[in-house]
Amino acid sequence: MIRRRTLAALPLAGLAANAAHAQQAQGAWPNRPLRMVIPWPPGQQTDVAGRLVAQMLSERLGQPVVPDNRPGAGGQIGTNIVAKGTPDGYTLLSGSLGPITFGPLVSRPPYDVERELAPVALFGAAPFMALVKADSPVRDLKGLIDMLKARPGHYTHNSSGVAGAQHLVTALFLAKAGLEALHVPFQGSGPALAALLGGQVDFGFDTPAAAGRLVAAGQLRALGVTTGSPSPLVPGVPPIASAGGGLADYHVDSWASVMVQAGTPRPIIDRLYNEIRAGFGAGPELKDRFANIGMAVDEVHGPDAFMARLRRDWATFRPVIEQLGIRAE
Repeated sequence: MIRRRTLAALPLAGLAANAAHAQQAQGAWPNRPLRMVIPWPPGQQTDVAGRLVAQMLSERLGQPVVPDNRPGAGGQIGTNIVAKGTPDGYTLLSGSLGPITFGPLVSRPPYDVERELAPVALFGAAPFMALVKADSPVRDLKGLIDMLKARPGHYTHNSSGVAGAQHLVTALFLAKAGLEALHVPFQGSGPALAALLGGQVDFGFDTPAAAGRLVAAGQLRALGVTTGSPSPLVPGVPPIASAGGGLADYHVDSWASVMVQAGTPRPIIDRLYNEIRAGFGAGPELKDRFANIGMAVDEVHGPDAFMARLRRDWATFRPVIEQLGIRAE
């Protein structure tokens, strides 16, 4: 009887030991270097943002956070590496608008954002600007809207490629305002801006990081920003939402974030979020460095607010994408 009771207790003892070991390992996190997967090439905005946050987290966590560029397929290759990884908190994703918000709507990525990734923190806001050439007769948002209404489908807009952020931001603007224009895609933001400067297209959308210098130099005119309120990155330029009508709730911005694998223990996610929030709140230096790459950091949104934002954006863009039949090429 005593021997039988002892044997019966062994599985319970093993479970208790395993639980204690897991709790001890989790409590010791992080006890080795972490990796920040950046699914874009070096020098791109998300790359710089990821490196800045990796450096800050290295200092706050007491362990190196090593940037690891894994570009390709519009950010999907690096994103999939994290999605398919081990949920132990040692592999982080420098997440961005394209592969997280737009990718699932315009293609079939090899990952499921909701099932395989867990939001940690969303920070940084970069508006898109509605742009025309400096010598355009269009002087403001009303002028652009009036021009497009006068000749539906006659005027053209650029983008960095079919189903890219610029294409979708413009498509949402046109849909909400009840306007029509011809989409002319290019291979990247540089050629798209060159076409706008050269008068090959009539208007377009791009970020301050890409087009801010051209606006400052007087070569392009910024008519409005896509954020719901004025952006400190583009002083004096009104929100497109201020044009009223169907645009009253128009709000789109590019952002930076950190995500991890789904299943990562919530205490680790919360620790990461709290360290990121504290890092941005420690002083102006990190925010200033983000401003230098064209991103304003007013607030750091936590896991729940981040996921709510994703679901809201999916619900906003999905009907337009389906109506127009937009698919990634």
